[in-house]
Amino acid sequence: MSKLPRFYCPSALSPGEDLSLPAGTARHVQVLRLQPDHEITLFNGQGGEFKAVVTHMGRSEVSVRVGEHHPVERELNIQVHLWSSITANERMDWLLEKATELGAATLLPITAERSVLKLKGERADKKLAHWQAIAVASSEQCGRNRVLQVGQAITLTQALEHLSAASSPSRSARWVLSLSPGTQLLQEMIQTIRSAHGQGATQPTEVIVLSGPEGGLSPAEEAQAISAGFLPVSLGNRVLRAETAPVAVLSVVGCLK
Repeated sequence: MSKLPRFYCPSALSPGEDLSLPAGTARHVQVLRLQPDHEITLFNGQGGEFKAVVTHMGRSEVSVRVGEHHPVERELNIQVHLWSSITANERMDWLLEKATELGAATLLPITAERSVLKLKGERADKKLAHWQAIAVASSEQCGRNRVLQVGQAITLTQALEHLSAASSPSRSARWVLSLSPGTQLLQEMIQTIRSAHGQGATQPTEVIVLSGPEGGLSPAEEAQAISAGFLPVSLGNRVLRAETAPVAVLSVVGCLK
């Protein structure tokens, strides 16, 4: 199934049903110029994927017959929630694409003190729709059957307030990427988790990763995060771009079993 064209279909799917694809999905099928009897893969983000066969190609609509459900998942063992400071347009698009490919569950765009791009109103709504579309396209490409969910851009203070009001799982971790000298390396943090797990301790089921803009979070913002339970971690001596740092974290966390 993995070699068949994959399409995100945000509808309830049931084996054996005849379905008219939603407009966005239908346009994607038409772009590929698929014809009746072509096999495709559908997923709706609720888990697993479905084989389907195109039964009708109209000028503006596409019908399929939904086939067998395959309960395959390609997610990380730990849910990673990225709190990423907003970067310049193309860089943020790149981050969304790579974060989806590497398995992030959510991405919350953060407006930090040093953020170059700050969004509000209609512009923020358009950006959110654009970023979510990138996550969908990346899931189709990389084989994920879940779609990274992009949150509405908010300030760090707002994010921490929401986090304080919400109930977090007991096995939740919080990390803030820090440039401060003497900060524990992320690799050391991961090794500690692995060692504890090997001795019978439970490893986190989810982690929130807060990363700053170019130049990092301000000292006040970092202190604010630490006071909210975030542990400072470092990615080493080199200063990474704002869009590269979260990707580096995902690459490391993806090695946890």
